[in-house]
Amino acid sequence: MKRIALIAGDAHPGLAREIAQGSGAEIVPATITAFADGETRIRIEGDVRATDLYIVQPTSAPTNERLMTLALLADAARIADAARITAVIPYFGYARQDVRNRPGEPRSAQVAARILKCAGVDRVVTLELHSAALESAFEVPLTNLLADEAMLPVVRGWRLPEPVVVSPDAGGLKRAQRYAAALAAPLAVIVKTRPREDVAVALQVLGEVRSRACLIVDDMASTGRTIAGAAQALLEAGAREVHALFIHAVMAPGALDRITSAGVQKIATTDSLPAARDPRMEVVPTAALFASAVTGLAGEAGTPRR
Repeated sequence: MKRIALIAGDAHPGLAREIAQGSGAEIVPATITAFADGETRIRIEGDVRATDLYIVQPTSAPTNERLMTLALLADAARIADAARITAVIPYFGYARQDVRNRPGEPRSAQVAARILKCAGVDRVVTLELHSAALESAFEVPLTNLLADEAMLPVVRGWRLPEPVVVSPDAGGLKRAQRYAAALAAPLAVIVKTRPREDVAVALQVLGEVRSRACLIVDDMASTGRTIAGAAQALLEAGAREVHALFIHAVMAPGALDRITSAGVQKIATTDSLPAARDPRMEVVPTAALFASAVTGLAGEAGTPRR
């Protein structure tokens, strides 16, 4: 058995410590600073030679800095002769940019994935990628965890009367189907359009929601407009009440106010990002999910290296 070690990036050190505690990984300290001109400066302070190393770093805002920090930590670990380097990325930034919608656009998700591989990352563990198709962007083994195990007990505890699970768009239908099956609830979907970036307009509710408690299930809330628009459409269609569950609380300023002002009552998300605590939003811990993944990967036979 190789020694299991973990480095906490600067994006979410609290979650990293909980993952280390749950998996039994040794925390190796690292110093993350910046030069006067803003360049990121990295130094791994402990010995990672021959270790099965896990670097925990969601690439959240400021996304470019978090991604570069992760890449530099991986490169430093590679040079220090870690046996295997796994990037644990609870939230993968750039995930929404996995296809070219118009000529002249890059496939940013693929670029971010290539940066990590070039830096020395041997595999990636993440939580609920924006779309399943994004898995093909990674040229290294990928473990894409689902948050169902953590989120479903919370939803069941809400005891919603006559629940309907709602996907706020066609892209999230498979995720909503999982929750509908687990809750033995019917499914509805909202047809929407995007007139411009970060703006979603709900057009029509497909499914019976009248006099029912609707649970909107989405992968993330950024501006909150998608969930707010879905809630308004559901209430106009006769829904008794509306609640929301989303995995990643990206939460631009004003997003939570927008969601609650639209009539959403109960709200749950995960701690994949260091979300600000707010009594209107229940934050569900994910450390056990990631610790289990780390334990499982560490138990694999052999740790191939370049």
